[in-house]
Amino acid sequence: MMNTSLKVALLKVALTCLLGLVGPLTKTAAAEDYTLEEVVNGLDMPWGLAILPDGDMLVSELSGQLRLVRDGELIARPVAGVPETFYAGQGGLMDVRLHPNFATNNLVYLSLAVGSGYANALRVVRGRFDGGQLQDVETVFEAAPAKDTAAHYGGRMTFLPDNTLLVTVGDGFDYREDAQNRANHFGTIVRVSDAGKVPADNPYVDDPAALPEVWSYGHRNAQSIIYDAATDTVFQTEHGPRGGDELNIIAPAKNYGWPAITYGIDYSGLQISPYTSYEGMEQPLKYWDPSFGPSGMTLYRGAAFPNWDGDIFMTSLVFNHVVRVDMDGRVAGSDQVLFGEIGERLRDIRTGPDGALYILSEGTGDSDGRLWRVRATNR
Repeated sequence: MMNTSLKVALLKVALTCLLGLVGPLTKTAAAEDYTLEEVVNGLDMPWGLAILPDGDMLVSELSGQLRLVRDGELIARPVAGVPETFYAGQGGLMDVRLHPNFATNNLVYLSLAVGSGYANALRVVRGRFDGGQLQDVETVFEAAPAKDTAAHYGGRMTFLPDNTLLVTVGDGFDYREDAQNRANHFGTIVRVSDAGKVPADNPYVDDPAALPEVWSYGHRNAQSIIYDAATDTVFQTEHGPRGGDELNIIAPAKNYGWPAITYGIDYSGLQISPYTSYEGMEQPLKYWDPSFGPSGMTLYRGAAFPNWDGDIFMTSLVFNHVVRVDMDGRVAGSDQVLFGEIGERLRDIRTGPDGALYILSEGTGDSDGRLWRVRATNR
């Protein structure tokens, strides 16, 4: 295990190239000294991370393997029983989440792409983890209709206090106008029970013009979603096109605007919409231009870094760092750039039960992705 002590005066670091709803992203923050440690390497495009009650960790690899980290070592044999994935473009094995009652039911949830280049979709499955394999694997949700693009799956998951599951579903890239159509799953966040049934209190369950799983819509490609119990809030980040990355507070039956309103432009440089706001459509809590490519997200609750308690941390796929948003409850303040010394695309970030932050970096894509631990130096 490589241990590199990095005492960093975070007062010096500010993200001045981004502009959000709160103005220029400069930051004056209390410093936190941290130590950055490489936990394991040799991961093949790691995508999602789940930390088990006993300290073991499950890491999903986009290429289709679920890996087990135990006692600081990557177990050579992948977890057995993982369904076959459609591995192409942005598709593959994506998020991994534990059931809130994992300690008693051992249920693990996976999001993955399934199908072919001509017809593929996002699917969520669950199975019982026995320490080496998944058993009794069953489908919990599958997005409809199928699409012919290997892009914009969404695929992040989080549980609510009633044990219902929220899943982000991307707009499929070429299907962005359908994000305003509740009769499909493109560009939505869906809510199902932990067994995959439609909750009776879903907002569109009695609407014949909508799919009953839809919880919110008007999204582009949300690659992080978390529930914070302290504020009873669902936070979500969303990839913009060129500009227009968003941090949102998600509520049921709300329209988040894509592509009718956006703070970004198309990759070609052309305008997507002349509107950044419109009646009946939600504004982001914060947005960024240029885009930093938000992926994983955690809201830190812990004593190890007291100055960061309650703040949001998001990994960047573009600038290879972590963006910390200074939060006051549900109010977003200014930003700070952290952990750029990793120097790789950062895919996911989680808070561990030990108060440390755990980060997945992709490496160069040749099975050299890594899992990192950020711990307080003097605690």
